[in-house]
Amino acid sequence: MAEILIRNTNERISGEEQVREFLESHEVLYEHWDVSKLSGELQENFILTDEQKAAVLQTFEPEIKDLAARRGYKIWDVITLSEATPNLDELLAKFEQIHTHTEDEIRAIVGGKGIFIIKGPEEIGYFNVELSPGDVISVPENIPHFFTLMENQKIVAVRLFIEENGWIAEPFEDPSFIKA
Repeated sequence: MAEILIRNTNERISGEEQVREFLESHEVLYEHWDVSKLSGELQENFILTDEQKAAVLQTFEPEIKDLAARRGYKIWDVITLSEATPNLDELLAKFEQIHTHTEDEIRAIVGGKGIFIIKGPEEIGYFNVELSPGDVISVPENIPHFFTLMENQKIVAVRLFIEENGWIAEPFEDPSFIKA
């Protein structure tokens, strides 16, 4: 279940309803999928073949098609990151740059853990959304953010896109941002 850490105050928000309420107040979509639907071979597997990625998409096809119908997504895929990912440190360094997009950035976490760091209004500042399997989040277009892995450095996520070329990150310079 997702948890939120407000960086300026170290306040933690937990519990599905409280997390959803906080995120919705910042126009961030939050939903939850039942990851127990995944077969045993796909649970806790962070090195997926193309066939296994297709099986993940097949497992969550109803949820994906529902999101696509509601929000206009045209394509989707599965991304996996772990210690077995070539150049993982370089990829994380690239991910950990504040940016925006011209479309929302959505992730459905089906394995492992990750964090979206999102810029809220001035009185809130940046907040971390710590995601676990089943958490689905969509950061609105033009909201400064970035995504990275948690300490276990393992994740399997479904990504959905409106643009058929995927999203393009626009760097966002913010001297007020302090890395945790």
